[in-house]
Amino acid sequence: MSDLHTYEFNVAMSCGGCSGAIDRVLKKLDGVESYEVSLENQTAKVVTGLPYETVLTKIAKTGKTVKSATADGVEQSVDIPAAAA
Repeated sequence: MSDLHTYEFNVAMSCGGCSGAIDRVLKKLDGVESYEVSLENQTAKVVTGLPYETVLTKIAKTGKTVKSATADGVEQSVDIPAAAA
């Protein structure tokens, strides 16, 4: 089994539909151990063995803006890989 990582995303969400969209894509993503989406805090926290870029791309595909992110506490780029966009 691969090592687990904790990714935290600061995502622009304005309503329950926004957080619900992120909840749905994370629920369907194979390899996610656990996740927590907070509309109040504008965050999505994901515990997974998947690469950071995979999770970032899935969240971005909801159409929500990812303002900042960390992987295991380290600041990460929020630029979507060109091949995935």
